[in-house]
Amino acid sequence: MIMKSINPYLTFKGRTEKAFNFYQSVFGGDLQIDRYSDLDDNMGAVGDDLNLVANAALSLGAGTTLFGSDILDSTDQNLTKGTNFYINLETDTEKETRRLFDRLSAEGEVQMPLEQTGWAKKFGMLRDKFGIGWMLYYTG
Repeated sequence: MIMKSINPYLTFKGRTEKAFNFYQSVFGGDLQIDRYSDLDDNMGAVGDDLNLVANAALSLGAGTTLFGSDILDSTDQNLTKGTNFYINLETDTEKETRRLFDRLSAEGEVQMPLEQTGWAKKFGMLRDKFGIGWMLYYTG
């Protein structure tokens, strides 16, 4: 198995920018923030949700990045403290992405099927049978 990177991914309800500014003050590093209005595919965001953070990336060094985003009220997403994080896996091959996604989602819950997005050739989200959140992606 070949893995490009494994990174934590945090979700918030309208507090991602504040949280990531705090994390940057603690860890240092370069912070990049994209809003839903910045995306070609705004993931269903409308109204005030367009100003929320679609992706925050804080470089922590040694190939590790802390990622995060705000959930959208306009798409009925829910946030439960304690389950507002994911393990983000970037793979080297599309085949490996599919294999890991299928195995991790067995007896779990697929939250977003593995599909092409504006940022990846394949991306999907799931909770495994133990309740752990996973994001898998392959960029090519």
